[in-house]
Amino acid sequence: MAEIIPFRGVLYDPARAGPVDRLIAPPYDVISPAERSALAAKSPHNFVRLILPEGEGDEKYSRAANLLADWQRQGVLRRDDKPALYRYHQTFSALGREFTRKGFIGRIRLRRYDERVVLPHERTLSGPKLDRLKLKRATRTHLSQVLAVYADRTGAVEAAFAGTDAAQPALEARMDGVVHRIFRLTDATAQARIAAAMADKRVYIADGHHRYETMLALREELRPLASSPDSSVEFGSIFLTRMEDPGLLILPTHRVVHALPGFDPARFVERMREQFEVEELPALSTSELRDELATKGSVRPAFLVALGQRRLLLALRPGAEVAVPGPLPLRTVDVAVLHALVFEQILGIDRAAQEKQANLRYVKDFEAALGEAALPGVQAAFLLNPTRVEQLQAAADAGEVMPQKSTYFFPKLASGLVLNPIVPEEKADLLGTGPGSR
Repeated sequence: MAEIIPFRGVLYDPARAGPVDRLIAPPYDVISPAERSALAAKSPHNFVRLILPEGEGDEKYSRAANLLADWQRQGVLRRDDKPALYRYHQTFSALGREFTRKGFIGRIRLRRYDERVVLPHERTLSGPKLDRLKLKRATRTHLSQVLAVYADRTGAVEAAFAGTDAAQPALEARMDGVVHRIFRLTDATAQARIAAAMADKRVYIADGHHRYETMLALREELRPLASSPDSSVEFGSIFLTRMEDPGLLILPTHRVVHALPGFDPARFVERMREQFEVEELPALSTSELRDELATKGSVRPAFLVALGQRRLLLALRPGAEVAVPGPLPLRTVDVAVLHALVFEQILGIDRAAQEKQANLRYVKDFEAALGEAALPGVQAAFLLNPTRVEQLQAAADAGEVMPQKSTYFFPKLASGLVLNPIVPEEKADLLGTGPGSR
């Protein structure tokens, strides 16, 4: 199944580059132009200069490649001497609690989805795949990781990192309220235990479907240059965290329907009553609304609908799930029920329109989504409970994908902590080069 190996990563050297807080960046696809300028102003070596390079047309990709080479020549970025698995902790606050999500960064042998080793869990929006492919092609480097989960009920993988977790981190940085820590695991015996524990597991992409698909595309391009079936072109860069990790947090993404021609609120509610129990709620606080939704959703698929100032709590009627296309695991997922029965059947927003985000936008904050219901041109806001990780696994194992933005794994991974070089003539480090130190 999953083949996970260590590698000699490229990391910032704070002695040359400066404080890591000023160097890392969020993922490229969540950075606005204003945020890019602010990040670039933090340091001449901020990673945003590589993941969102300046320049016109394809010039920006060669500029990123030249900048990456310059930083390595200057020692701003250095490649490790020993292959490592990179332990990664993210400590953050959410929902009134503090969490630490733990996982590790390694290389994974790339597999097509139909090989059933690395599985997607949701449909993706049309993304800038060509842009990322051109950047990878120019830099010959995986500049960021795919975030993925795996099942490890016995904790075999976690146990191998016990000594690493007690050590001092190699890099530490704070960004947007999240503390990021990187540790090196270079002990070959521990690496082998982890590889063996992962060998019978499936891996489920949590965030980064487009990144993974770009890795596959680049592998096909570079295979003719590879000197070995174990060349680094055969491997992608991945962050893996166990499904059972107490720091694994999935948040919902809410939906706002707008500018839909011919929308009639009264007719809409009547249509909803055919498949849903509809309860009109009194004026409640945001936290009370969230609690009502969570309670109802613990029993059956449910969501909250905001129609102007009205708040309706909807729960799927018993037996109505048969109208949801796909296998049984998909019919119990709130967001799949919403898309199939409400967006597609009642409102006529088909999958093509959903992908184009026609008449539909996505809002992560619960209170903000409620507020949008009162805006001109907005017909309704749909507020959701988070998808559970076991629902993700069941749908993927059944060969199905959920609607786009079914999950929001919080927080995002930082960009710039560990780079993964792609060297066709270099054989990948399959299990390290010998005993080392953590």
